[in-house]
Amino acid sequence: MTQAANPYLPEIATIIETVQETPTIKTFRVRLKNEKRMQAFSFKPGQVGQLSVFGTGESTFVINSSPTRLDFLQFSVMRSGENTAALHALEAGDELGVRAPLGNWFPYEQMKGKDIVFIGGGIGMAPLRTLLLFMLDNRKDYGKIRLLYGARSPEDMAFKYELPEWTSREDLDTVLTIDREAAGWEHKVGLIPNVLLEMEPAAANAVAITCGPPIMIKFTLQALKKLGFEDAQIITTLEKRMKCGVGICGRCNIGTKYVCIDGPVFSYAQLKELPNEL
Repeated sequence: MTQAANPYLPEIATIIETVQETPTIKTFRVRLKNEKRMQAFSFKPGQVGQLSVFGTGESTFVINSSPTRLDFLQFSVMRSGENTAALHALEAGDELGVRAPLGNWFPYEQMKGKDIVFIGGGIGMAPLRTLLLFMLDNRKDYGKIRLLYGARSPEDMAFKYELPEWTSREDLDTVLTIDREAAGWEHKVGLIPNVLLEMEPAAANAVAITCGPPIMIKFTLQALKKLGFEDAQIITTLEKRMKCGVGICGRCNIGTKYVCIDGPVFSYAQLKELPNEL
């Protein structure tokens, strides 16, 4: 689906379901009110959308449902400011504005035949989820798929309802970790970069996709380099000050690049060529 003639004009969408993922993260499952537009909607894994609460503001979030599953569009929102607080106040039946799809996407075509290593921390699992589900729905196109997902505590992990399936699938190697011991926790305990080194994923014919808090990304990149991953084999996403979403306002520029149109997906090789403005 292409954007409406006016790229600033949001589609009206209805919230059909919400999920309180963590104390600060809420997931919204929405459908466009215009059924023809909903049926024609398409996007690539990794693309984002702008969600607006009328009279309050607009913020950017990844579409974390899969392009292979279009019963609804899913966005997960961490409460961190005025607009996200207004979003968290919405419930099923309420309406919001959606401008989507925006930005680039994960290079899933170039990843075919390769082993895939997903490394997510906290809300950083949201953009990884869309690509993970897409790949699981096209499983024959990809090699070994490994997922390392971590959070500070079990309560801080999103998508808990999907973890039993992910950990039990024979075609997906899933490792879950938390920063410190917690009662009843039966998985790994340790920081994500350290657990990644213990997992020792092979770099040959592989791609690593990582998203999470900046400090996690910093040390995860160092761990991947120790494991032999080249810069072009590492992919991440940025959400830097995106406002208009169409490359006009200039709020999200890094050097000559605009996160809203040249991103949010970048390889580490691409990021190293940009000015240090992150």
